[in-house]
Amino acid sequence: MTTTTPVLNSRVIGLAHYAARAVLEKVLAGHGLTFQQSVALRVVAVADGPVDREGVVDQVVDSLKVEKADIRSVVEELVAARLVEADPARPSRLRITDAGRDAYSGSTAEVAPVSARIYAGIPDEELAAAGRALTLITERADAELAALR
Repeated sequence: MTTTTPVLNSRVIGLAHYAARAVLEKVLAGHGLTFQQSVALRVVAVADGPVDREGVVDQVVDSLKVEKADIRSVVEELVAARLVEADPARPSRLRITDAGRDAYSGSTAEVAPVSARIYAGIPDEELAAAGRALTLITERADAELAALR
């Protein structure tokens, strides 16, 4: 039986993505978060202060390539769960709550060692090459998607 080294293609990328995402979703579920909620929560959590609600929606839509209405619903779920709240000074802006900070930092801390195990032993130069290739693929796919609109 012959084995060949896999070539980077959409199937290989997809399999890696869904395997890693399944691990992440298990961790997130333990913190009461869905994948989309975690992506939106991260936008607010890493900001230096309150962020524009539509800006959160736009960033998540750009990252996940989903409909704005879906992410607006996700943001409302985060508000309803009291993980983010409207900034009293500017209600169109969102800020993270203590519960949101705990959910974000807890899920991030829990997934860090799992990620470390997944990437362990892969040489830095291979990770750098994969990063460059995937960044270029993302840029090209984004351009193709824009052309289809």
